[in-house]
Amino acid sequence: MWKDIGGREAGQIRPNSFANRVKSHRLSTLQLSNYKDIVSPHKGSINSLQVDLTEERYLLSGASDSSVAVYDVQRATDYEGGGHIAKHRSVFVVDKQHEHGHKYAISSAIWYPVDTGLFVTGSYDHYVKVWDTNCTRVVMNFKMPGKVYRTAMSPLAASHMLIAAGTEDVQVRLCDIASGAISQTLSGHRDGIMTVEWSTSSEWILVTGGCDGAIRFWDIRRAGCFRVLDQSQSQLGRRPPLLKRKRPGYKFVRNGPLVASMMVSISKSLSAGQNSSVKPRAPQKRSANGNGVRQSSVGRIPAKGSVRQRLHPGMLSSQDRATAHYGAVTGLKVTEDGMYLLSAGSDSRIRLWDVESGRNTLVNFETVRLQTSKPIQLATTQDPAVVFVPCMTAVKAFDIWSGKTCLTFRGHYEHVNCCCFSSQDQELYTGGNDRQILVWCPSRLISDGVDAGPMQDQDNWSD
Repeated sequence: MWKDIGGREAGQIRPNSFANRVKSHRLSTLQLSNYKDIVSPHKGSINSLQVDLTEERYLLSGASDSSVAVYDVQRATDYEGGGHIAKHRSVFVVDKQHEHGHKYAISSAIWYPVDTGLFVTGSYDHYVKVWDTNCTRVVMNFKMPGKVYRTAMSPLAASHMLIAAGTEDVQVRLCDIASGAISQTLSGHRDGIMTVEWSTSSEWILVTGGCDGAIRFWDIRRAGCFRVLDQSQSQLGRRPPLLKRKRPGYKFVRNGPLVASMMVSISKSLSAGQNSSVKPRAPQKRSANGNGVRQSSVGRIPAKGSVRQRLHPGMLSSQDRATAHYGAVTGLKVTEDGMYLLSAGSDSRIRLWDVESGRNTLVNFETVRLQTSKPIQLATTQDPAVVFVPCMTAVKAFDIWSGKTCLTFRGHYEHVNCCCFSSQDQELYTGGNDRQILVWCPSRLISDGVDAGPMQDQDNWSD
């Protein structure tokens, strides 16, 4: 670490590279915190955890005792052990005794992406509720046809305020906060939907995983899903990033609402006609939007006559019946760059998918045991380089590109249901059936004696 600091001072290491090295080092030293403790008020298993997306300060938890709680993870409530152990008690708790509280287990609790003024809960009592954080009152109710397994809101949405709800019914429902009604239903799954996840590269793309083993991609602006992942369709390895694929004399131009790029020649030698041996390229076919640019295949309906166009809920085809897992899909997580999708299934398999091609990358994740009866919540680092997966009574951190186990976190007495990673502090929060929320922090490089308090202002010759 000190070598990296010296290289940064000498200008040998770029700022971004230095920051990534520090984060990687802190991540590799994660351990159960002995100076930070979250006091859980829940009397049932914890099913959902999320840190707010704006300040990364408030942690939201939902439990099977019908309660939801909020904690301030940056400012402790009180201290114990001579001031060395910070206790973080709940800012407020809403349980079934509340006038509008849930009657059965809360399976999902998420923050409103824009600010912490609202949060959303989904429960086994067939309701999705939107809460006002300041007064802890329900401002909106959505009645579902069955148990609610998972809810999600797009972190990029600027044109809609939709809550995607996955229930034991075969249809995905989109609840509109602006109108207070269910604005859309997505049909295609043949069994209940256990997990839903919005794309991190487009506000219109939704990914769902069902008990039928299928993972479907939806463009909510169009009818029917446009992609069903097939575990038999694969590609080897990881796509190189754009900067590494860049060639001398070329630059990238971005176009379209999704990631779409083209290479434009800026070589003066070609424009001057010095390289006469190069064959002239055929004129590029212009797209429908008037630009000679090919858009990404995600969210785009292929040309007429293509086999992919047949993916419609009313049509039966081999592609429409494709499965991503041999059992139910219990967890989904899109990487921060939106290029890859991680999935977990009741077949105890973890798979990494290329979002652009829709193919299985064949990363061989080491053998794990996963829960089969309920959804699990995955977490990834911002890089993305590591994925955190609840594996029965432990949480394992896997290298996304090799599938090897980096770290194993053991501290819960019963099955772990959810985990949440704070990229700001490099802290991991986990919740399980033992009703505990554990904090995993990087090891401190400086002894606790430095943080004991300000030193007394005195000199050597004072009496």
